[in-house]
Amino acid sequence: MSSLERYVSVPRRLIADLRGGGRGKALAAVAFGWFLSISTRMIYPALLPSIRSTYGLTLTTAGLLLTVLWIAYGIGQLPGGMLADWAGERTLLVASSLLAAAMLALVVVADSPPLLFAGTALFGLGTATYGVSRFTVLKDIYPDRLGTATGVTMAAGDVGNAVMPPAAGVLAGAVAWQYGFGVVIPLFVVAAAALWLTVPSSPSGTASLREAFSVGDLAPLFRRPVVRHSMVLLVLWATVVQAFIGFYPTYLIDVKGLSPTTATVLFGFFFALGSLIKPVAGRAYDRVGVRYPLAIMMGITALTLAALPFASGLPSFVGLTVLASAILGYETVVISNLTDRLPDGSRGSKLGALRTVYIVVGAVSPVAFGAVADRGYFDEGFLGIAAVSAVVVAFALAYVDY
Repeated sequence: MSSLERYVSVPRRLIADLRGGGRGKALAAVAFGWFLSISTRMIYPALLPSIRSTYGLTLTTAGLLLTVLWIAYGIGQLPGGMLADWAGERTLLVASSLLAAAMLALVVVADSPPLLFAGTALFGLGTATYGVSRFTVLKDIYPDRLGTATGVTMAAGDVGNAVMPPAAGVLAGAVAWQYGFGVVIPLFVVAAAALWLTVPSSPSGTASLREAFSVGDLAPLFRRPVVRHSMVLLVLWATVVQAFIGFYPTYLIDVKGLSPTTATVLFGFFFALGSLIKPVAGRAYDRVGVRYPLAIMMGITALTLAALPFASGLPSFVGLTVLASAILGYETVVISNLTDRLPDGSRGSKLGALRTVYIVVGAVSPVAFGAVADRGYFDEGFLGIAAVSAVVVAFALAYVDY
């Protein structure tokens, strides 16, 4: 067999393995649900200038809206994981999709800032149960290909992020920003139906209600070095990525002078690249582990964020957007490693507890970043998260030994 034939045959075998045994339909349904769950949250940054104009929000208050979204999403991880251990992942995935549809409708009809914030918080809680169950159900379906399957699923989310924010931006310009959210509601209902029909009844849903909601064994979990190291890595990553994603379109519009359409297209392009990076990151984890993929991805991110304040002109922003997308493969590696190391039966509750910690702590960064920007230090904010990215590289090289 020639080298070219071997190069072509590897992805073919991989695709055949992922589809084998009827697993492909379940993977597609889980991926589509995640496509909607994450991309709808990414619509918020794309529409933030329009939302600010409608409700008269400052950059700090706009950052608080994003913080509320992510804190609600983070808080819901632990009960979501517990419910998955008790009721099974399929039930939780379906319920999450239906709840998201209902809560997003509340955001669409909001006629005041308090109602907007309430709807956003409830939407974050509604999608939270999907965050844990998608990982643990893939562990059940793909015990030997978890990194690759996770990468594929997360890549589907980035396809959604590439398509949905720009589409929402176009609808906001042509009609109203509420339509950018409204078109997603029926898609969540379709996702719920697909998940119910294709995802097998999970063996994880075997814990009793008392066992599922027990938190007594969470403290020993945090004493494990692999868990402590992973949490540091994830908290620092969440701090960087939530600040960057939350304000990148606004920064390009308000500071760099790009049009809203161009900014949202670049934002979508950023996530489109993630659809390529995440499967590669998952494959890298399956083959070489955690340390070096993380160091490479965050090293590129640190240099990119540091260069952003000094860039000008559309070609420069296109190039920096390409480089910044390296950060999108990070979570695939760390979460795959964590999921692999958690015990069966309580994997959902434990992963939910860990995700609650790093998502909630990282969610503080948008409101803090917005407050810095409100005081005229938008550029310095990006230099700050560049420094945090450099800390991640140092930590990964010094403390991660797998």
